[in-house]
Amino acid sequence: MNLQALMKQAQSLQKDMMKAKEEIDHMTFIGTSSFVKVEVKGTKEVVKVTIDNDNITSDDKEMIEDMIVVALNDAMNQIDKITEQKMGKFSSMMPGGLF
Repeated sequence: MNLQALMKQAQSLQKDMMKAKEEIDHMTFIGTSSFVKVEVKGTKEVVKVTIDNDNITSDDKEMIEDMIVVALNDAMNQIDKITEQKMGKFSSMMPGGLF
């Protein structure tokens, strides 16, 4: 393989990587924990937190805060999983890995 073909392949790989990253960035992930739901963009920006407050008293505040943390971590883990699925294939193509 000559240098020109290698550069063309690298450019194609870069374009595919950017497309995959853009796709992830435009996805919305929903993390849940009991009666807490969070929506997070693929960029890891929290969009919305929803609490089903039908059965909540003021004494439940600390528990709700903990549930929000669990739900956010759930959504972030989903983003990491999808990112690895979509972007991981590129790391094997790059010398020394990508991530």
